[in-house]
Amino acid sequence: MDIKKLVAELEAKNPGQPLYIQAAKEVLETIADFVNKNPKYDKYAIVERLLEPERIVKFKVTWVDDKGKIQINRGYRVQHNMAIGPYKGGLRFHPAVTEDTLKFLAFEQTFKNSLTTLPMGGGKGGSDFDPQGKSDAEVMRFCQSFMTELQKYIGPETDVPAGDIGVGGREIGFMYGQYKRLRGQHVGVLTGKGMEWGGSQIRPEATGYGAVYFLEGMLKENKDKIKGKRVVLSGYGNVAWGAALKLEELGAKVVAISGPDGYIVDEDGITGKKIEYMDELLQTRNNVVEPFAKKFKSATFVKGKKVWEVKCDIAMPCAIQNELDAKDAKLLIKNGCKYVVETSNMGCTAEAVAELQKAKVAFAPGKAANAGGVAVSGLEMSQNSQKLQWTREEVDDYLKNRIMASIHANCVKYGKETDGYINYVKGANIAGFIKVADAMIAQGIAY
Repeated sequence: MDIKKLVAELEAKNPGQPLYIQAAKEVLETIADFVNKNPKYDKYAIVERLLEPERIVKFKVTWVDDKGKIQINRGYRVQHNMAIGPYKGGLRFHPAVTEDTLKFLAFEQTFKNSLTTLPMGGGKGGSDFDPQGKSDAEVMRFCQSFMTELQKYIGPETDVPAGDIGVGGREIGFMYGQYKRLRGQHVGVLTGKGMEWGGSQIRPEATGYGAVYFLEGMLKENKDKIKGKRVVLSGYGNVAWGAALKLEELGAKVVAISGPDGYIVDEDGITGKKIEYMDELLQTRNNVVEPFAKKFKSATFVKGKKVWEVKCDIAMPCAIQNELDAKDAKLLIKNGCKYVVETSNMGCTAEAVAELQKAKVAFAPGKAANAGGVAVSGLEMSQNSQKLQWTREEVDDYLKNRIMASIHANCVKYGKETDGYINYVKGANIAGFIKVADAMIAQGIAY
């Protein structure tokens, strides 16, 4: 496996797609030694095949706003790899969505889904539609138009999308209604559904819960405990909210959250009604965090700054890709941070990861740490297939003790260095790669 050659080809084939190249380079660099020790992967050109998505669907979405004006957006679905199961991955509605964004997310999703132990391939989709400031009626009309096209390419045994940034319960409901209307089928074609019509317990909290369970594994590996730790979260949406709930339950102290407008610091701890307000703030869809400080006297709003300047033991990026850069990493290290858990997808830049690993900070990549969301989506698929609904306790136990525990164990197995430091990035990439690669070999080559 010639990394330089592969990277050169990757860059030549994907011009103007820095996110996809960043994600692919990280995987190539960490699996290189393993692949070179196992020539069967070169024989079947597994790496080269994994670098190319199996299918990219791009389509026009036309809808009418409340003023009667016709609007046009772009829709996408990247179906990256289905060697181990149907394509699985969220839909993101955000003005910054591009083919590059979704290719990187679908690539990461392939490895993440492999790590969960569940039979799910990797995919991702979405649109440059911005739900912020839109009425419910406008969102409904957009979702219906989007699904009218997307439904041609998805199905319960083919591709099962979920929610992501900009796509919550409201959007999932509108899209599911349109799928059902067009197909005349009530099947598990989307996850993140309402509890009354096929959803799963703890799905909204699952990404945050799973990341905290992974963090517990990291702490235990270092003979450390979560109780009393100072934690900083970026974002205030479902992911940060779920993490805050579980951190409070386990005795950690969340001291800061953030939004696009700045961050909130609260030395009394973000607990109880303050965590409830995070969800309330999200539902307003105003995309700002400042109102938090106006509601709670113990909280202070810091405008236009990044939350990573707050002193902490644990940092958890929960918002969007590349939100924590090398400068932020150096500041966290200087302030004594010992654990960084990517709870968003590729939340740290490559340079930030290098700084953290050089300083021997325990760093968990998103494809391992934030797998709880897609894992519970997979459990929702299982429940839909069985026409059953599991209890909250059953889902939570499966997530913690079977899925996240297994992911952590595999990361340690393949990522432990000779000096004892655990390179979780390497461990996650190798563990995720093996399952997909071996399935691809077993299924042969299509001539």
